[in-house]
Amino acid sequence: MSNIPSHTKLFIFDIDGTLHTDGELVNGSIELIQQLRQANFMIRFMTNTTTKSQHMLLAQLQDLGIDVVDEEILSAPEASRTFLRQEQSAMGRKIRLWPVVSDHIKADFNEFEHNIERPDFVVIGDIVEDWSIDLLNQIFRCLNRGAKLIALHKNKFWQTRQGLKVDIGLFIAGLEYIASQSALVIGKPTIAFFQQVLASAQCDADEAVLIGDDIDSDVGGAQRLDIFSVLVKTGKYRAEYHAESTIKPDLVIDSVADLGQYIENL
Repeated sequence: MSNIPSHTKLFIFDIDGTLHTDGELVNGSIELIQQLRQANFMIRFMTNTTTKSQHMLLAQLQDLGIDVVDEEILSAPEASRTFLRQEQSAMGRKIRLWPVVSDHIKADFNEFEHNIERPDFVVIGDIVEDWSIDLLNQIFRCLNRGAKLIALHKNKFWQTRQGLKVDIGLFIAGLEYIASQSALVIGKPTIAFFQQVLASAQCDADEAVLIGDDIDSDVGGAQRLDIFSVLVKTGKYRAEYHAESTIKPDLVIDSVADLGQYIENL
């Protein structure tokens, strides 16, 4: 384990499981963000959450008492729209899209043509209890007709107040297998997503610190760019999973509340 680099300029926070768990604030989150702002550090909030729109994410954090503005939040759905706009420009026509996503974010894809029969892309996010064999078969048929599979993320599980729950990685992996196609994953741990966050702050990777509860998506993704990584023992953190992982965080702390002591020395 090591101390946070003295030349750090940017702190990147995972949201769910790190600052709050399923809407329940992690003790010390508010105070830590205030401490960082008083010390003039840049802050970004990076999330794979696909059940809330940008407005909903902002409102939730503000309602919890966390000091944040819209431009500081970067989500997987927003990153996917950036990618799709680039694809649309390259194709020279409006792309056909089937967004298999939560109703809360479906309207965010309205700039593209929605087509569930012959889409160019099938975009998959968390649809909670709406998965069914019929839906999977319909997606499978689209992929067989040439549609490309986009996964807003590929997380294995997530933490709720009732415990761990299966995430959409299960369905993405299954669709990849039956369609003999690798999904384009947009959110964490992809390098492109982390690069987008760094670019938003005009910051180099060695000037950033990532704090998250997911050793795979958060820590693993950060380390692909040599971003200093801090694993917190809240949210989906499990000691056994951590011990068995080949990913080694630069720093492990009980919660974000413990990060303050390291910042005082910067």
